[in-house]
Amino acid sequence: MSLHTSLKRAEKSSRIRSVWKKVERIKWLLGKGVKKDELPVYGLPKIKIVKMKATKKSKTKQAEEKTEGEKSS
Repeated sequence: MSLHTSLKRAEKSSRIRSVWKKVERIKWLLGKGVKKDELPVYGLPKIKIVKMKATKKSKTKQAEEKTEGEKSS
């Protein structure tokens, strides 16, 4: 028996989240050096998720990088 499409989990949706969840924000702040006692219960700062797309390098840029690498060796 298969699961109806309306009952599937929302996590598997194709949308990209734009803001982290509370647990993710706390982990990020602790990693930045904020002490656990200093974290407010309410009013945590929103942290925007930035997705970067990888771009392909043109052939001329790749050739320039190769020549610069050979010169420094």
